[in-house]
Amino acid sequence: MTYRVTAVCMGNICRSPMAEAVIRAHLHDADLDDVTVDSAGTGAWHVGNDADPRALQALRARGYDLDHAARQIDATWLEPGRAPDLVLAMDWSNHEDLRRLGVEEGRLRMLRSFDPSLAHLAHGHEDLVVPDPYYGAANGFDEVLDMIEGASRGLVDDLRRNGVPPA
Repeated sequence: MTYRVTAVCMGNICRSPMAEAVIRAHLHDADLDDVTVDSAGTGAWHVGNDADPRALQALRARGYDLDHAARQIDATWLEPGRAPDLVLAMDWSNHEDLRRLGVEEGRLRMLRSFDPSLAHLAHGHEDLVVPDPYYGAANGFDEVLDMIEGASRGLVDDLRRNGVPPA
């Protein structure tokens, strides 16, 4: 069976699609073909839209590819047989929205909690947040991409080291 990972941010046009592209590439490079990744947002503002052009530019500059249409996560995503095995929140607001939606605590993690350099941080620490670059300068997307790459490498290492949990 396939192990399913879903990255979630607010609108699904910046952080979570960037995470989807990066994690997918790292999974492919690690030959972890039994893991799939997708993304969604907690809000519906951008449903159907492509990723933010600045996110796409940052991704392409580092060699990542993304074909994307924004989606919103809702309760139907959590139905038996459909629920992701691991849901990765980008910030604490997303984390709380996902918890309220019904994502089980054992399936819900902050993406940056997989970054080995942050492993010492307690749950709730602000440094586990991937900040939203939407209203900031273009270089904010590169900074976010740095964070996502570090966490993605840690996630892939974790899956490789511990084995892909059964779905």
